[in-house]
Amino acid sequence: MAKIIVTASPLLGHIVPLAAIATDLTERGHEVLFYTGVQFEDRVRKTGARFVPYPAEVDPGRGAFDAGFVEREKLAPFERIAFDLKHFGADPAPVHDKRLQELLAEFPATVVISELTSFGTLPTALRAPRGQRPLLVNIGITPPPFDSVDTAPFGPGLLPPTTDEERARYNEMRVQMGAIFADAQQYVEGVFTSMGVTLPGPLFNAMAAVPDHLLQLTVPAFEYPRSDAPHGFRFIGPFPAGPDSEFERPDWWADLSSGRSVVVVTQGTVENNDLSQLVVPTLSALADADVTVVAATARPDGPDMVRAEMDGQVPANVHLAGFVPFEQLLPLADVLVTNAGYGGVQTALRHGVPLVVAGETEDKPEVAARVEWSGTGVNLHSARPQVTAVRAAVDEVLNELRYRERAGEIQRKFAEYHPFDIIAEIVEQA
Repeated sequence: MAKIIVTASPLLGHIVPLAAIATDLTERGHEVLFYTGVQFEDRVRKTGARFVPYPAEVDPGRGAFDAGFVEREKLAPFERIAFDLKHFGADPAPVHDKRLQELLAEFPATVVISELTSFGTLPTALRAPRGQRPLLVNIGITPPPFDSVDTAPFGPGLLPPTTDEERARYNEMRVQMGAIFADAQQYVEGVFTSMGVTLPGPLFNAMAAVPDHLLQLTVPAFEYPRSDAPHGFRFIGPFPAGPDSEFERPDWWADLSSGRSVVVVTQGTVENNDLSQLVVPTLSALADADVTVVAATARPDGPDMVRAEMDGQVPANVHLAGFVPFEQLLPLADVLVTNAGYGGVQTALRHGVPLVVAGETEDKPEVAARVEWSGTGVNLHSARPQVTAVRAAVDEVLNELRYRERAGEIQRKFAEYHPFDIIAEIVEQA
């Protein structure tokens, strides 16, 4: 059986898919070492993998980068992306690279499985040709960031070009985007030089081209066609549902089967510090609608935050929740209103649930654009949509059958893929 190192940035949306891979590989008899932040130790140990924590100086769970998180909140969306690339991606990379080499010396893995934001794995692939190092497999947990003649520049959430004029405009934008991210690119290149390797070209392209495999957790029906995708890029579909979580259903759960349409709203597990962005406007928008609304706040104090934002006047058709397993909730839903986290959107489509999406940070504009392009929902083009816009979008998705039909088509496409088998085959042939 193979020895495999799995690593992921210590963010829930990054950890969950990599933990699913670790679980499957250990169940197949492989030996897995999982390297990530200490706050996810319990989750990792449940996979059957050996847990190795980040060194304290680069572990957010032990206070690293606390000052950076405070500074980051003051930045505009593109500034925030540049900040993340420099300080959350590049700065800890030398420590992770050094630790990875130590782990490989004692645990000679044939495969390293990572995700796009774990920059510390890239030097291993850059130092030596394949055959003299472990196979590097990256998992696409965000929309593919690499540039293409067939798409707009990554970031603003623009649809692919359909005319020569749009292609020309996008080419101009590439120059502008290059200027916007020039400082971050130079910064990251300097960090890689300090590790004794050269970053081959723009960072977004290198993130996809350096690994031997980039396995995208969706299907072509949800992703823009590209004639120039890097070698090793392939679609493997989203992961199937994991084991049912221990969840005590609240008293109101029976309301979800009352015959009224069910609308679920969430801001995910990262951008949920200010629930007035999307959750509260959605509750206000649907207060007099003949629907049942579930606000999945993804934090234990979320219901109290919502009550405070609404001065205690929560509409009668609303149920407030902290953590609710989507595998149990979404089969009962008719629409998911979300700030466009990639994993949550894929989960909704795996259940055939159409979407209303709103988001402006990280990769969320790109995810929202793909919802629009694929015909699976309405894109509000704002992280703070107006109440009237939310109501109109939800009504449109509920009343126009094409959204649910398109979501159902993608759901059926998902069923044709077997991602764990694909990963296991790659591991076993390495």
